[in-house]
Amino acid sequence: MNVLKNKPYAMKHSTIKLTTLALVSVLSSVMAVAAPKDRDWPVNGGDPGAMRYSALKDINTGNVQRLRLAWQWQTQEAPMAQYGTSPGLFEATPLVIDGVMYLSTPYNRVVALEPTTGRQLWAYDPQAYLDGQPPNGLGFVHRGVAAWKDSKTGRLRILINSRYRLIELDAATGTPVESFGDHGVVNLLEGLQWPVNPKHYTNTSPPLVYKDLVIVGNGVADRLIYRHDPPGDVRAYDARTGKPAWSFHTVPRDGEFGAETWGEGSNHYTGHTNVWAPMSLDADRGLLYLPVSTPSNDFYGGNRPGAGLFGDSLVCLDAATGERRWHYQLVHHGLWDYDPPGPPMLVRFSHDGKPVDAVVQLTKQGFAFTFDRVTGLPVWPIEERPVPPSDVPGETAWPTQPVQTVLPALVAQGVTLDDATDLTPQLHEEAVAALKKMRLGPLFTPPSREGTLIRPGLEGGADWAGGAFDPETGVLYVKVNDDPMLLFPDLTDEQGNVPAVGPNDSSDASLVLHHRIPVLKPPYAYLDALDLRHARMAWQRPYGDNLSIRKSPALAHAALPEQLGGAGNAGLLVTAGGLVFAGSGDTAVHAIDKRTGKTLWSYPTGEIKTNGSPMTFRQNGKQYIVIAIGGPGTGATLLAFSL
Repeated sequence: MNVLKNKPYAMKHSTIKLTTLALVSVLSSVMAVAAPKDRDWPVNGGDPGAMRYSALKDINTGNVQRLRLAWQWQTQEAPMAQYGTSPGLFEATPLVIDGVMYLSTPYNRVVALEPTTGRQLWAYDPQAYLDGQPPNGLGFVHRGVAAWKDSKTGRLRILINSRYRLIELDAATGTPVESFGDHGVVNLLEGLQWPVNPKHYTNTSPPLVYKDLVIVGNGVADRLIYRHDPPGDVRAYDARTGKPAWSFHTVPRDGEFGAETWGEGSNHYTGHTNVWAPMSLDADRGLLYLPVSTPSNDFYGGNRPGAGLFGDSLVCLDAATGERRWHYQLVHHGLWDYDPPGPPMLVRFSHDGKPVDAVVQLTKQGFAFTFDRVTGLPVWPIEERPVPPSDVPGETAWPTQPVQTVLPALVAQGVTLDDATDLTPQLHEEAVAALKKMRLGPLFTPPSREGTLIRPGLEGGADWAGGAFDPETGVLYVKVNDDPMLLFPDLTDEQGNVPAVGPNDSSDASLVLHHRIPVLKPPYAYLDALDLRHARMAWQRPYGDNLSIRKSPALAHAALPEQLGGAGNAGLLVTAGGLVFAGSGDTAVHAIDKRTGKTLWSYPTGEIKTNGSPMTFRQNGKQYIVIAIGGPGTGATLLAFSL
């Protein structure tokens, strides 16, 4: 009886239990399907082609105002008097791979962090400071690491090119990989065509990985001016063993293609011509793109007559063999330090009704040279236009220079008296008087003994971080500087009397006026939105501010623009959420509407400038934006933001 009375209850209870379990199971399944997947940032530019684009849109124009600081991490690096060293600006872009963040610090340490909290997992110190301060005037600077996964073992390796060493680390522990090179280290000076002072050889951009090869360029300080200064050869190494795989000579040796462009045997002793900026990769086609810099020295070419291939060129190589596929020289016989400063960007957009796989090389002089990435043919015509000659003894400037047509220039080019600052009548008068003492003229006016004011200056236009490309719209976003530089010809080697280190004969044009007010009108920086589909500027906005100028006593009663412009060289991030994230020389991090250029959100950083290029990732269902700020004396810090 009791059993009969309780049976319906038991059945009811059982039914409820089963229904609950079924509901939990269904909800779990729905949540599993709906839960956003983790998304990494596996290479420095977001992808091997350096688009700096993310398809993430958890953070978007509708909710970006809710963005808050999630965590921060400090490098805690300081000057080391015993070695005479000082860390430079914190400019690294972190990687996030399989739930771990990897980055390099100014002192070239490699650090692994927990990406949702900033908790340090491990750190490796290559002790790069033991060789003293790099002779580049920047202090220690490093912009990121690379990762390689061994297809045979599945183990992840982290690679850093620290000065003259290529180091491979176990990603799980941060310890050197014994089987790579000499206990985890490859000496990058071995195999060069002449002996090199290790203190004069450095690296700032991360290596590039193609299949089982690690490919590296190198940095050489511009102020190093002497014969047989460090050469700019690009080399590939086996990622498992560290053994050399191939080498590309950026200054061709006798018998190699381009050697005839070096007059009077100057290819026998000319160095630099290096790839200090990031390289890019079309992994599917196996094509490697090199932004090759100016030969030594930057402002006088009397000792290297001729066009000087592959100086100031975009070069495409077979990534597996190092063989040249094509090249385009962007500046002939460079005299302005107008080397291609950022990674070639591999983009795809519609042109004349057809899809184009293109490579875009942004330049300091303000061009966006665009080529078919396979053939090297220009997408828009490039004209060789006459430029002013040089009157410096011993110098023969190249009579023409390449000019991008159709696409608008990214920034103003050349200087006239009409460009003199007008912030106050007194400053305008002082600026005009100063400009009359200099040589002014159009783009590519050569250095002169009275000083030539070039515009853009040595830091662009565009600089080392390049731009950010939105594949949804075909718009290329670029932060550009409008900051001139006063150039003089560097005659260090004029008579063959060659000191170990020569001067760098350029000066900050702001030094010309009292109170360090720039000699030309503001704004000093812009954010450009270049529509490649329609070959037009979608919009251009002044970008950032300059607190030191704004607070100048000379401008105490001046009516200043809302944004003076923040000169800086870091890059951007564009996302499917409709946003462009930027820092680059301003004392704030910004989220900008990519359609209009309107700032939707900002995070002030006090008086600390933002120096790194932003990146993004999703971990545990949440999207983060991360950027490096600060440097010596200001506390180098990594900031992470989330909703």
